[in-house]
Amino acid sequence: MLAAGIEAEPGEATLYALNRQSQELWPGFAAELEAVSGMGVGYRDEGTLVVALTRDDVAQLRFHYDYQRSLGVALEWLSGAEARRREPHLHPSLAAAVLSPHDHQVDNRRLVTALRRAFLAAGGRLHEHAPVSAIEIVGGRAAAIRLGDASKPADIIVLAAGAWSTEIAGLPRAAQPPVRPVKGQVLALRMDAAAPLLNHVVWTPKVYLVPRRDGRLIVGGTVEERGFDPSLTAGGIFALLEGAWRAVPGIEELAVDEMWVGFRPGSRDDAPVLGPSPVEGLVLATGHHRNGILLTPVTAQALSRFILQGEIDDAIRPFAIERFAATAKEEA
Repeated sequence: MLAAGIEAEPGEATLYALNRQSQELWPGFAAELEAVSGMGVGYRDEGTLVVALTRDDVAQLRFHYDYQRSLGVALEWLSGAEARRREPHLHPSLAAAVLSPHDHQVDNRRLVTALRRAFLAAGGRLHEHAPVSAIEIVGGRAAAIRLGDASKPADIIVLAAGAWSTEIAGLPRAAQPPVRPVKGQVLALRMDAAAPLLNHVVWTPKVYLVPRRDGRLIVGGTVEERGFDPSLTAGGIFALLEGAWRAVPGIEELAVDEMWVGFRPGSRDDAPVLGPSPVEGLVLATGHHRNGILLTPVTAQALSRFILQGEIDDAIRPFAIERFAATAKEEA
């Protein structure tokens, strides 16, 4: 989900600005990637609906609507009937909804495949199934990465290992990004691709539903502080199905296509860690939490600019790792 607008929360105005900048890059980024890779990435621009099912939901929806509008997010308030005209399979007693026309989606699995193709076509060398065990520092500079028993020298190393960023050895404490895994259980239901239940991304009070062109309907996602626990739980799957069913009753007729667990890379303030580190030659691109796909274009653009030209983009300055050192001093 490329949802810079409806995911904007109070206290996250700086993060919203970064998310919005990246969101604006997405149409061109997707078109360029499709041209280079020779495949579609499932970019869809129908927009996103946020629905309210009860009076309490409406009050919460109005609060977020007013705040997001104050940031300049383009939103449209809809009655329940207006929302159902756009998505007829929503619950008949739906109370209200908000349409965010600029919050789009992309198929993350197709995106990764396309990025792989584009990387290889550009002459990149990809070492698959070769975990990095450590970053080697020589003379205060990141000089190589260790793959098993092999050492691979590099002029610049980008640490972009997501939730596993702290699992890589060799870094001094000041250069270790404070990133942890935030577990999420997700499932996919199988719709008729020719007559899908939904066309917009739909956020309910409990879950989100993302329709794919191949007929899958993604239902997600739980937010759990359980470390790298890979287990699917009855409670987690029940919560997803119940939350989806309350908004779209027709899902009860759909087959369960797949269930899985993912790990979001959450930082201490739930914002990304971007830019140079205290170790020369080591650049950080991690901690994106739930916005990793959304922030892909701006992360790539800003870090490429730093690596190639030595310039730090103003957009990523607030997300340097030094902010955590400052916080630690204040707490002390």
